[in-house]
Amino acid sequence: MTGLRPELRLVIFDIDGTLVDSQAHIVAAMDAAFTANGLTPPDRARTLSIVGLSLPVAMARLAPDQPDRVDALVEAYKHAFATLRHQNGAALSPLFPGARAALDALAGEDHTLLAIATGKSRRGLLHILDLHDLHRHFQSVQVADDHPSKPHPSMIEACLSETGVAPHRAVILGDTTYDIDMARAAGIASLGVAWGYHAPDTLAAAGAHDILHSFDALPAALQRICPHP
Repeated sequence: MTGLRPELRLVIFDIDGTLVDSQAHIVAAMDAAFTANGLTPPDRARTLSIVGLSLPVAMARLAPDQPDRVDALVEAYKHAFATLRHQNGAALSPLFPGARAALDALAGEDHTLLAIATGKSRRGLLHILDLHDLHRHFQSVQVADDHPSKPHPSMIEACLSETGVAPHRAVILGDTTYDIDMARAAGIASLGVAWGYHAPDTLAAAGAHDILHSFDALPAALQRICPHP
């Protein structure tokens, strides 16, 4: 990588379970997708365990004995998710408490750039950014349409390339072990959040540098891991 910008740091955010509490939306869409295909829906905990993976990978894990139905499940999920989104998107995908204030504060720092690395499709992410008026906050946006599923490091590598920030000046905030494993594969730091879809102890065991219990703790954690030079 050339043209690195050592004066900057990059904070990469996962979406579902980290910035947005979309569990009701995801579970309802998954139930509808399995039901439409004549299959018993997975229970809530099993559905939430795959949040962060790209849809084909997630469906293959949820229906390992139905490989021929993965594509149909993916399409049914997309249809159900879009239908629910149009019906009541704001109620189904609210920001977690403190998320807006944290993003606004970081976006106002001259030395900090923000990015997204999500298993959502581009269409799904654009809906979230529209819904919460967040487009202006992020300098790099990476979605499942363009990359292998997490924990492959491709999304983080693209964020680093687009912003010109060195790996040692970057950190990702995520709620699943897929985020932590992706960070380790890309050679950057990671922060786990306690309010998401994987238990805090599993995030710590995966190698998260710290576990946040509220967005209020984010500035201090960033200062410890990636201080302003």
